[in-house]
Amino acid sequence: MPRPRILVIKLGALGDFLMALGPMQAIRRHHPDADLVLLTRPAYRGLGEATGLFQEVWIDPAPRWSPVAWLRWRARLRAAGFARVYDLQTSDRTAGYFRLFRRDRTPEWSGKVDGASHRHVYPADHRLHSIDRQRAQLAVAGIAEVPLPDLGFLDGDLAGFGLPARFALLIPGSSPERPGKRWPADRYGELAAQLAARGVTPVVVGGPAEAAEAAAIRAAEPSALDLTGRTDLGQLAALARRAAVAVGNDTGPTHLAALAGCPTVALFSAASDPAKTAPRGAAVRELYAAALAGLPVAPVLAAIEDVWK
Repeated sequence: MPRPRILVIKLGALGDFLMALGPMQAIRRHHPDADLVLLTRPAYRGLGEATGLFQEVWIDPAPRWSPVAWLRWRARLRAAGFARVYDLQTSDRTAGYFRLFRRDRTPEWSGKVDGASHRHVYPADHRLHSIDRQRAQLAVAGIAEVPLPDLGFLDGDLAGFGLPARFALLIPGSSPERPGKRWPADRYGELAAQLAARGVTPVVVGGPAEAAEAAAIRAAEPSALDLTGRTDLGQLAALARRAAVAVGNDTGPTHLAALAGCPTVALFSAASDPAKTAPRGAAVRELYAAALAGLPVAPVLAAIEDVWK
């Protein structure tokens, strides 16, 4: 008999995708004899492939307002022969994908859309963490055990970085469109100097867009190591496993560090809700200030002392 085909949908930002890996791994365990197909954004093709969970990775066509694109996408979905769909995105767009199937040939569907065979309904004003929400969603679909994501598949070579014996990760970036999620670079610089005084080398990580923040941190603490733009996700996971602590804004690499097992201090402002999006891991502390410019270094240091190894 042919293996059943199952579609898993997850778009979103990097932190959202990382936190959905636990549900994805649970789906794989629940369907050991199925071919899983991941539908995601172009940025996460490599990550989806690296998980080893999926036989195929599809890139979301984002048809939006193009009728021709919607027709092509409908044809592809209908021809795929999916037995079940796990919509872990649960957006208006993915609800629209549900409606592209013929009513008499709609696959089983796990999500919140009206008409889904395994519908999970939650209030629009909920404050459920995304992991807890997806656990409840999968419970409706018969999947009871959904542990935190296992990032063991992510690893990387750190030999070229000249790392010291004891170091802390500083993650000063976040989405450029949401500057309110960033703790000021001069505070990170002050924190870096305090860490160095305690014998812990600050290591700044992020993308090329965080070069200015890294320069400001190094100006305040010249011993800091700047790895911005030099690491892939595997190397970030490897760094997190070795680091004494990570301190970061509400951004994907902070979630990765926490899930990789690094003691983590996450900084939140009114731009995001830690009840819904705080990192999860073995040792995580969240600090909140309505405006992060008002958050001094002292409580961050106290949180570090509470969690680090």
